[in-house]
Amino acid sequence: MSDGVYDLPEEPRRARRTPGQRPRALLPTIATLIVLLILFSVFTDVWTQRLWYRSVDLGSVFSTVLGTRVLLFFVVGLLMAGAVVANVIIAFRTRPRVALAPSPSPGFERYGELLQQRGKIAVGVLGALMLVFGGSAASGEWKVFLAWRNQTPFGVTDKHFNMDISFFVFDYPWLRVLLGFGYSIVLLSLVAAIITHYLYGGFRPSAKGQKASGAAQVQFSVLLGLLVLLKAFSYWLDRYGLTVEDSRLFTGISYTGDNAVLPSKEILAVIALLCAVLFFANVVRRTWLLPGVGTVVLILSAILLGALWPAALQQLRVRPSEPVREAAYITKNIEATRQAYGLEKTKVTNYDAETNATPSQLSKDAELLPGIRLIDPSVVGPTFEQLQQVRGFYSFPTDLDVDRYKIGGTVRDTVIAVREVQVDRLPAGQRNWNNDHTVYTHGYGVVAAFGNQRANDGSPVWSEHDLPPKGQLGEYEPRIYFGEQSPDYSIVGAPKGSPAVELDTPEGQNGGDPTLNTYAGKGGVPVGSFFNKLLYATKFRDANILLSSRVNSDSKILYDRNPRERVEKAAPWLTPDGDPYPAVVDGQVVWIVDGYTTSANYPYSQKVALDDSTRDTTTGRGSIAQQPSEEINYIRNSVKAVVNAYDGSVNLYAWDENDPLLKTWMKAFPGTVKPRSEISPDLMAHLRYPEDIFKVQRDLLAKYHVQDSTTWYQNSDLWRVPADPTAGASTADSSVQKQPPFYLSLRMPDQKDPKFSLTSVYVPNAERENLTGFMAVDAEASSPTYGQFQILRLPGNVQIPGPGQVANKFQTDEGIRTALLPLNQPSSGARAQFGNLLTLPLGDGLLYVQPVYSVRTSGPGSYPVLRYVLVGFGDRVAFGASLQEALRKVFNAEVETEEQPGKPPTTTPPANQTITQALAEAQTAYNSAQAALRAGNLAEYQNQVNRMKAAIDRAVAAGAQVTPPPTTTPSPTGAPTTTPPAPTSPPTSPTG
Repeated sequence: MSDGVYDLPEEPRRARRTPGQRPRALLPTIATLIVLLILFSVFTDVWTQRLWYRSVDLGSVFSTVLGTRVLLFFVVGLLMAGAVVANVIIAFRTRPRVALAPSPSPGFERYGELLQQRGKIAVGVLGALMLVFGGSAASGEWKVFLAWRNQTPFGVTDKHFNMDISFFVFDYPWLRVLLGFGYSIVLLSLVAAIITHYLYGGFRPSAKGQKASGAAQVQFSVLLGLLVLLKAFSYWLDRYGLTVEDSRLFTGISYTGDNAVLPSKEILAVIALLCAVLFFANVVRRTWLLPGVGTVVLILSAILLGALWPAALQQLRVRPSEPVREAAYITKNIEATRQAYGLEKTKVTNYDAETNATPSQLSKDAELLPGIRLIDPSVVGPTFEQLQQVRGFYSFPTDLDVDRYKIGGTVRDTVIAVREVQVDRLPAGQRNWNNDHTVYTHGYGVVAAFGNQRANDGSPVWSEHDLPPKGQLGEYEPRIYFGEQSPDYSIVGAPKGSPAVELDTPEGQNGGDPTLNTYAGKGGVPVGSFFNKLLYATKFRDANILLSSRVNSDSKILYDRNPRERVEKAAPWLTPDGDPYPAVVDGQVVWIVDGYTTSANYPYSQKVALDDSTRDTTTGRGSIAQQPSEEINYIRNSVKAVVNAYDGSVNLYAWDENDPLLKTWMKAFPGTVKPRSEISPDLMAHLRYPEDIFKVQRDLLAKYHVQDSTTWYQNSDLWRVPADPTAGASTADSSVQKQPPFYLSLRMPDQKDPKFSLTSVYVPNAERENLTGFMAVDAEASSPTYGQFQILRLPGNVQIPGPGQVANKFQTDEGIRTALLPLNQPSSGARAQFGNLLTLPLGDGLLYVQPVYSVRTSGPGSYPVLRYVLVGFGDRVAFGASLQEALRKVFNAEVETEEQPGKPPTTTPPANQTITQALAEAQTAYNSAQAALRAGNLAEYQNQVNRMKAAIDRAVAAGAQVTPPPTTTPSPTGAPTTTPPAPTSPPTSPTG
């Protein structure tokens, strides 16, 4: 009390709050709730991942990955947190009693006082941040750590350091990771020490006298010494990095690298080591003169030895005689590249291709002709959908797949697709949660067509069709719960005796009501408990999972259903092929996914961008995925993965059992990859050489078919993959337009029997588009020569047309243009669509075959049907309503094929006005020809005669039923000649 007035106590005054002020506990409560929500979200993700892995019997993969990530998180995170916090504490405890100089701002002193009062909290927060930062970065390197920990020797020694390749593939990347973390720990510790000493006056750069206290000098000297010591180790490690470093010409050590860069790295490592010793000596001497001099020497040496010396050697000694200087290093690159990409056994054969073939030459290849695939899997997707969709909620992919099946005792090339459910196609009135996730849960059956046959109307000839499925592929489980177009998630299963709700087929075997089904497979995660419902309601942000009565005690949830994604999760160390394909195997529909092991650290092997090398006109279209954007210089098709379309099980089979990377990952994840011997004969019959690795290899073989260093350097025999002539307009990125490879059954010149092969062609790396090479790899997995590359090298003195030139001939040939004209008339409502342009060796030459489809340009329900087959051999091209007819025209010989017998398809007659217009044009051209003849202009006369003939042919080819009267055609001499009535059948190509 003062002067009779009581003073209010301090605490009650602080406890008072103005109206509307929130309690102090509100913000901590909100923060706590946010942290709890984040933790629950993380827990949900981790726990549902665990449940998924257990559902596919791969719990060991989850535990190994999680355990490794947690180990790296805490080891590196605690190391980083401990180092930074320790340096802060050391700096704080060794702070001077009196600052070396006044603080430039009063705020710094207040910060220092605040940190001194709340020191434990500040240090704790800093340590937690460093733990999370360092641990998160380290946990992302789990693949590098596991590969290093379980490494397998290659048994191959590099030719420079005489070390096993495994050092470069496994040890070198891990040492680089450790070096990076070492830099981070020391730099962050140095920054933390500098800031702490600055706050408490132990470091004042602006001071006139002493700028750092003795304790600060000691601490800075040790940390800077460690930093320079790490730099010395980095220089030493850089020596090995030269083997995988890109130079102007190739990947690997070049002449300059060997004679300048490599010695400079060794010298700089020694200088950096001495400089580090000077920094450590500064702990005792406490003078920055010698460390400063050492640092200057290191910097100048790095400039002189690391930059100027290599540049001078390259310019003065290498450039004037580069082919000679680099010859030995180019040879190393060629040998390593061919070995790392599996190209060392590539067989290059000179092929004196004929441009003319006699019937006798053709007869020896007659057995190949029935197997020529006419059905283009990239075109007939809409045909499959319109003719075999059955209901609007079923769908097929844009690009179908090519496989082979033994039908009637003969192995036949087959175009195949799976009929999948797509809930997005349901009518708006049928869209609701129950239908989307509990009724329309699966597709049904496969649809397959013979690759070399077509029906009378141009549609495919089915080997498996309709719903329920029937055909020649045998009995199998038709329900497709796991596919490329499956819903994000579905709830399936019910207690025994419960009414079925999952739509099986739109109607029963003999019509009537839809048939329903209850899932009985082993796949999926049980979701009957409240806890699991809560987890998955959180994961998919869908409360219906928690509330719906359709989710019962026996329910399972199916998710991550795309075959490629399932393989990526089951084997996270694999790179899956971009195009999984379905097959009927042992009574089940399965998805076959090829898996690759890759590396970017194979010494001297040429690096390529995986996404660029595998990109062509089919990439990214439909379900064909693009590969990740990463560089590689080693690849193997080490695993064949099989995903069951009914129960979602994932089986991994070792394919390249000699691959050191595969052996390494099998040690890291024991029991997850089955031996190759467990592949069933039925499955083996459907395995094939995969496309993505083939694309990488064909790109490299465009240059690395050359093994002579001089020729390689001169690029005088450089090839390229041609642009796809069916792709339309070109884009700025030429790699997007590359022609895709094709699966074909063919016989190479030195083979006795046809083999299922993957093929491609080469043209010169110049403006010319003539053919320089034909490449095929044996794609039949059961074949003893599986994976054997063979290149037919064409002679340079014979002009064999390439795909672009053949396509140009097809589209400019007068007979072909006339035949296709009715398909492209605006009044016909249709257009011609060119299919894949196939190339295969035949009759001592190269045969081109291209199907042409007719497709309606507008309106629902349109789909392409096969109308004509175009054939080219040498300089001759022809067309026919069938392959047999086209071959007969080109070779002037009867050829037996396996096309569906029957009346050849005919084009739809155009409207009467189209015929009238064509005849009117003919009459106009006739009148103009007469006028030109009277004027003595013979050139114009001939031009108008040609126009008249083309117009008449156009009318006939369009299907005119009225035979025109004889037409009087003037001759150059003035005497009229009579042209007989036009034939009623389509005209023959003049060159056919």
